Amino acid sequence: MPKITIKKRHVIRKSQITELLNLLADEIGQSADLFRSDRIERVETDAPIELYLVDKKPLLMASDAWAFPTLRGLVEHPIPERRVVVDSGAVRFVANGADAMRPGIVSITPDVRAGHPAQVVEERYGKPLAVGIALFDATDMEQQEKGKSVKSIHYVGDDIWNLEI
Repeated sequence: MPKITIKKRHVIRKSQITELLNLLADEIGQSADLFRSDRIERVETDAPIELYLVDKKPLLMASDAWAFPTLRGLVEHPIPERRVVVDSGAVRFVANGADAMRPGIVSITPDVRAGHPAQVVEERYGKPLAVGIALFDATDMEQQEKGKSVKSIHYVGDDIWNLEI
């Protein structure tokens, strides 16, 4: 992903906050309440996804179809939903932006859906390494033996992670 430049930022209305949190709740359920705030700002960037600042921190990202926490959001407010756990051998690659491949995946929560975001976490401490788009539903991913399972869109050390506001 190329360097992200911030064009504008503005506080969104309460109705827009409600819409955003409803999209987030569709993805992560009750955990969406962790990101509730009276002040959420939308950051206009040249990135393909929208970024939202919750209390001046880039904790949420969204597309037209979904909203999901950024890695910073997942570190500050860990959630049990949408988890793909990778073994220690895959950590280095996923943390550098590689897609999660099936042989390195140890476990998958049953709520992972194809075409929706999922967090990729490491096995030992459960720390988030990346956010990606699942290429398969959880049941299909478990039956898969090789190949890509989660396409990485945001990882530790990328421009969203390093975004200074």
